[in-house]
Amino acid sequence: MTEQQTGVPEQRERLVARVLAPNPSPFTHTGTQVHLVGTRDLAVIDPGPDTPAHIDALVAAIAGRPVTAIVVTHTHRDHSPGTRPLAAITGAPIVGCVPLALDDLGPRADASFDADYAPDRVLREGDSVGGEGWTLTAIATPGHTSNHLAFALPESKALFSGDHVMGWSTSIVSPPDGDMAAYMTSLEKLMGRDDRIYYPGHGDPVENPQRLVRGMLGHRKQREGQILRLLRAAPASVPAMVSRMYVGIDPRLFPAAERSVLAHLIDLAQRGLVREDGDAWMAAA
Repeated sequence: MTEQQTGVPEQRERLVARVLAPNPSPFTHTGTQVHLVGTRDLAVIDPGPDTPAHIDALVAAIAGRPVTAIVVTHTHRDHSPGTRPLAAITGAPIVGCVPLALDDLGPRADASFDADYAPDRVLREGDSVGGEGWTLTAIATPGHTSNHLAFALPESKALFSGDHVMGWSTSIVSPPDGDMAAYMTSLEKLMGRDDRIYYPGHGDPVENPQRLVRGMLGHRKQREGQILRLLRAAPASVPAMVSRMYVGIDPRLFPAAERSVLAHLIDLAQRGLVREDGDAWMAAA
């Protein structure tokens, strides 16, 4: 596949174009994929970071067409901050996920969330926004974040999967807001659909989505089994488990791996299979 150029619109199908934001990292892959839906009028899904050059590139891609809605899957800072300058320029309403409450005292990674996100309309399961020849319908997919939505485009049987399903990597599930049980339930929910293609928030389109989702479910169940085998052999801390489970990954991803292992442990503890003892975890008696 030809390498995608940052800031240059790429038409994927009649109703869908994408623009790559200039924010590559170990967590965002090549950057945030901003999707433009429609032909005569548009929805802009997850406008990405609030940087002048990127917003200018989006305005150029919009090319003077009316923007019916600026749509947000979730409020991580690589997805939603661009809503504000884009709304100011286009006059379009910001619609999508509920603002994420950040007032608890848990070990939440507050820096990764966009605390200034302020939607004009919150969309719930089954709510829609539309324009000429297109409709986007919200599908609640909590897990990566508690407020995560995917959006179905029934006119072409496409799904904008945000960070819930991505072809290049599995999603980070970071407690206390990230919830492994909810994440698995959301994957099962998508397995029950017949979408033709997924357009994720990072990476290339997923052209056989049911197969990928089935594999992701299997991968998470394998991780769960790996954790249980380690703890049945001996108690262990989360960092110790990660060092044994994630051999060969980029060390910069170790903190994210630790959050995902913790999410598995919390789920297993709620099911009575493991328990915590100080800094260590152990299999339940």
